[in-house]
Amino acid sequence: MLSQAQIEQFNQHGFLVIENLLDEACLSAIREEYAELMDRHYDQWATEGLVPDAASDWGFWDKLTACYKGGFDWYQPFDISLPHHDISDETPMHFGPATFNMVTHKNVLDLAEALIGPEITSNPIQHVRIKPPQNLVDGDEKRAHVIATDWHQDMGVTLPEADHTTFFTVWMAITDATLENGCLQVASGKYQEMLPHCTRNQVGIADPFIPTDEVVPVPVKAGGAVIFHPLTPHCSRPNISSEFRWSFDLRFNVTGQPTGRSQFPEFIARSKSNPDAELKDWKKWRSLWEDTRYRLARADHIPQHRWASDAPYCA
Repeated sequence: MLSQAQIEQFNQHGFLVIENLLDEACLSAIREEYAELMDRHYDQWATEGLVPDAASDWGFWDKLTACYKGGFDWYQPFDISLPHHDISDETPMHFGPATFNMVTHKNVLDLAEALIGPEITSNPIQHVRIKPPQNLVDGDEKRAHVIATDWHQDMGVTLPEADHTTFFTVWMAITDATLENGCLQVASGKYQEMLPHCTRNQVGIADPFIPTDEVVPVPVKAGGAVIFHPLTPHCSRPNISSEFRWSFDLRFNVTGQPTGRSQFPEFIARSKSNPDAELKDWKKWRSLWEDTRYRLARADHIPQHRWASDAPYCA
């Protein structure tokens, strides 16, 4: 999947852009799955008076626009993770066959094997990002899945248990990610240590440590991906276009190593030593998360971040 030159580029610069990682059939299935998900939820939200009734010709993007214009927070039912806090038996989340097929796509796992070897675990630090144009966003909105994401390292959003885990991130584009609609930008270079982060509205690198040299924007077309090392600083640009930008954050680590969020479920996506251990059924994936939701709804809160907001460099 990756050439030796690409692997060397990844090792030297900490990131790599891969075009055409997903085929059109996989992309279409994801879009259809989310359109059906939106239809189900939107009808219920309209019945409850939370959003306006949909016109007969409204599709996914029309309904999503109506949610933003009306100030309705649609996000959690579409995410492929549980939230950081306030988990209950009713907390919504999404786990469907098309999304599972993306996470376990042969091309994705071939890429993972080239970087971390054949014993591959799907890491539970994963999210959907469907970011709106800035003009649809309330001025007080600060969350990373809605507006531009602050500079951070992915190691910085794990717990210390994963400080020696070998993992990497796949930032998967479902729509084209352009300079105008908020593509990622990365600090090119081999970062050897974790930079101080602060917990504010987002978890981000403390201002004095934000990289300013060798900052590279990385646009990528739908079906492509940006992959990066857990110590590579990155952020997203603001969406100044008139269109939404849709991506997924996926992570993979060497099986048997801590995920950095052990209260959430992982699964073995590929194993050369024990192929029978591989998870093949999307319904079992969904059940792992449903069982986790039940458990965490009855447990004390488990912090998901290591950083203090009152550290000296965060003042």
